[in-house]
Amino acid sequence: MHVLFYDENYKYAGEDDFFGEELPANSTTTPVPEGIYAPKYDPEKDEWVESATKEYIESVTPPAPEPSPTDLLKKQTASLSLQIAKLQADISALKGGGAS
Repeated sequence: MHVLFYDENYKYAGEDDFFGEELPANSTTTPVPEGIYAPKYDPEKDEWVESATKEYIESVTPPAPEPSPTDLLKKQTASLSLQIAKLQADISALKGGGAS
């Protein structure tokens, strides 16, 4: 079975395959969920929780990629198309309003 170890503070301390009858001390078979940066084991709930600070997570999270020139042009084209449609609706309303 695959075993995950934790230290005296319940912080993640590695993992290994284990073939014994009983789990070694300071270990669990509960997997660490995706997205946890500094896993800490909660034995009462039998789950791993996040122990990293928000500042640490932000420091190791890569910034969002810059949009490509094509994406920027698509957004600009969509915005211009919307503006044109609004102007056409305004012109139609004025033409209809002026004829009465």
